[in-house]
Formats: sequence, C-alpha cells, structure tokens
Amino acid sequence: MAPDPDNITWLGLHRFGFGPKAGGPAYRSSDLRDALLAELDKPRAGLISGADLLSSGEAARRAYRDITERRTAQATRIRMERESAKEGSHNDSMQGPDMQGPDMQAPEMAEPGRRKSRRGPDQPKGPNMRIRLYHAEAKARTDAVLSAETGVVERLVWFWSNHFCIDARKPAVREIAGAYEREAIRSHVLGSFSDMLLAMASHPAMLLSLDQARSMGPNSVVGRRNERGLNENFARELLELHTLGVRSVYTQEDVTELAKVLTGWTMVRVYDSNLVGGEFEFNPRLHEPGTRTVIGRRYPDGGVEQGQAVLRDIARHPATARHIANKLAMHFVADAPPQALIDRLEKRFLDTDGDLKEVARALLQADEAWAAARGKIKRPSEWIASALRAADSEETSQIEVRLLIQAHEMLGEPLWRPPSPKGYSDLSNDWINALSERLDVARLLSRRMTSQRHPVELLDRSLGPLASGATRQAVSRAEDRTQALALLFMSPEFQRR
Repeated sequence: MAPDPDNITWLGLHRFGFGPKAGGPAYRSSDLRDALLAELDKPRAGLISGADLLSSGEAARRAYRDITERRTAQATRIRMERESAKEGSHNDSMQGPDMQGPDMQAPEMAEPGRRKSRRGPDQPKGPNMRIRLYHAEAKARTDAVLSAETGVVERLVWFWSNHFCIDARKPAVREIAGAYEREAIRSHVLGSFSDMLLAMASHPAMLLSLDQARSMGPNSVVGRRNERGLNENFARELLELHTLGVRSVYTQEDVTELAKVLTGWTMVRVYDSNLVGGEFEFNPRLHEPGTRTVIGRRYPDGGVEQGQAVLRDIARHPATARHIANKLAMHFVADAPPQALIDRLEKRFLDTDGDLKEVARALLQADEAWAAARGKIKRPSEWIASALRAADSEETSQIEVRLLIQAHEMLGEPLWRPPSPKGYSDLSNDWINALSERLDVARLLSRRMTSQRHPVELLDRSLGPLASGATRQAVSRAEDRTQALALLFMSPEFQRR
C-alpha cells in the first residue's frame, strides 16, 4: 500500500530522520525522497569537528595527565594538612591548654548552606577531564542532529554506532567514546562496511570495551610465561553481533580461531608514551603464531595482516549481508520488516561489496520502506532529538548538555553505555512500557522552550497531517505553553517513526 501523499513528507522525516527541523525547508511530498538522497551526497556528510574534539589518543593522554595532576595535588594537600596538624599539636603542647597566642584564630567557617571546599591551592578546578571530554562530544553530537537538513545521515551514524557499540562504563573508555564514534563510525558511515569493521576492530574504545587489549595467545612470547591467556569475548561478539549473525555459519571453533587471529591487537599503554599512548598497536609478542582456519578458509600467519584478511572476508560473507539488511530494515521501518525490503538491501550489499552509501540509497528508494504503517516507537534518544528539532534552534541551543545527558539516563538509554554488547534494542515492545517515564522529560524540555511561537504552530510544523484530531484538541486547549508542548511531545504520533 502506497503512503498517503499528504502524509509522506512528515512520515519520511520521522522515519528516516529525526522529524522536521524548525526553520527548515518545507518539502513537498514529491521531492522529499530526492532531498533525503541528496543528503547522502553532501561533502563531509556525517563528519563533525571542533577545537575541543580530540583524537582518541590525544583524549586518552589528556585524561591521564589530568588524573595524575589531581592525584599529585591531592597527595600534596594531604601531606600539608598532616604537617600542619603536627605543627599545631606541637604549639598546643608548648602553650598549654588555656593559652592562645595572638595569631591563633578560630577555624574558617563555610558559608551557611555551602560545603567547605577541601581543594588545595594547586588542585585543578571543575569537572575532571574525562567528564569534560564526554560532555564536549555529547554536545557536538547533539548540534549535528539539530543542524542536519533531513537528519538521515545522522540517523545512519546513530544506527552504526549502536550496532558497533562500546561501553563507556569500562575504565578509560568514557573519555574516548566520542572520538570512537567520529573515527570508526562517522568516517565510514557512507563508505565501505569492511573499512568500518576494520576501524572498529582496531579502535582502543572497542578493544577496551570487550577486553581484547589484554588477550594473548597461549603460545605467544608473553603467553608462555603468563597466567592470563586467550579472551574470546571480542571474537564471539564480532561474529555473532557485528557480522554473520546469531546461529549462522560459524562454530565455536571459528570463535576460538578468530580469537587467536586477533591476539596482539592492543593499544600502547597511556603511561608508557607521551606521544602515542592510548593508540592502537599490533604487539607480536602477544600474538598466537600459526596458520588459522576461520569459516572454512585458511589464513597463513602474517601478524596484523592475518586478522585484516579474515575481517575483510567476513565483511563480504553473504550471511553478513543478510544480517545487516535485516537490522537496517528493522531499525528504520518495522519490527517485522517486509521480506522484499530485506532481500533488496541484502542484494545491494552484495552487489556493491558492502558500499554503505549504496545500501542506504536502496533503503530510501524502496517503496516497501515507505509503505509500512507508522508502528515503531522511537528510542528515547531519537524522541529527545525530535523534540529538540521541533522547537526553535535558539531555544534548544541553550539547553545544557548535562541536562540532556541526564534525560537520556532517566529514560534508560544513557549515551554510549548500552546494557550489553548487543546495544540498545530496536524493538518497540522493549520501550513501550517506559513511555510514561517520558512525561517528566517532556515537561523538563518544554519548560526551557520559551519561544513565543504558538504550540499549534509547532504541532503543524512537526507533525502536519499526521496529528490526530484528539492531539490537536489537547494541544490547543492546554492550560499553558509548557503543558501544550509536553502534550505534543507525548502524543502517539510524535512518539512513532
């Protein structure tokens, strides 16, 4: 069934982007698909940069220096306090209990309602570097969504970032989480799947998230004299989640063999080098020597090249094409997407050797992708992004990134901290039970959107004919602007892709 021509503009912007942008062009239904396709061809599509956005290596080294300086300052403060206490005890014993010298003063009192600072004179002020880097990356990511024309490339970035997800709760990952997304995902979002796979597999954020940086071959130089040995976590997730899919063509033996292939893929310890600490390196002393067989193909020992060859072949495997096609269709279109759409995307993936721009183009050109009913619930992050885009840009730019990070945490989708290596679920049923929790966030955002534009105007701009009569009536009869916006954001039409 073809979509209603009157609805197609709003349907497409919510399904393939983050909803209409305030002040953005008013697309006609006949040219929206062309606009979405044109965004794929824009120079530097998906890329972001900024003076406060560091490479992963620079971020790791900067965070380590900050931690070192804070610990040094804290140790100095503690030593000075102890020395002062000893000196005070000595003076008290000299003066006696009832004597007080002329320079002895009452202890400094903190202002009422404020905790007295224990920071020493040389201790760095403000949030630590890990938090500052994390917030800078989160803000840049939000700004990219707000400035995007249709948002389709940003949606692709978010899809692949969740597909190849990392865990910012792991030690030393939070400060490089944003750099990982920029370096491994954004740089290849419209490029080759195999290039993205290799970039992901050799990035310190992924190596740390899945404990690969510590893996060593049992017969490697280091492994022969170390109790710690082979770690199969990364190899298993790479086959099961990132490429071939669950219960496909691989066996447990393939997992073990791939884990051996990837031994030696690690990183320079941040405290070992001021120049390249925190960056990827292949360490032959950790690598399990020998020829390996993975998915029926033999690979001679060749150091890092052995792993690169295996990953490129897995990236081209038909099972990988099928798995990726199914995930893309499920994410953008429906929990149970049309088989014809999956087949179309799978064929395009295989025909173009995993060209992700061409696969995205096939998705946008497929009639099946537009015909499906609007039944999918937006994930919390997408819903928040839609609400921000619906309001005026000068309003949303004033909302603190700290508040937005908190909102994501309240709704169960903290940034770069998924519950497992599977990433956040794309199934509506996994989010529908928590929809009521979005009301607090809707109110929080609405209170900060103080534009004089009437809420009905924002409704027309963000939902158009998708808005039901009940939603229009609720927004128009709201007691105040804050309530009206909250009702708009909480409406069933706004919650769906």
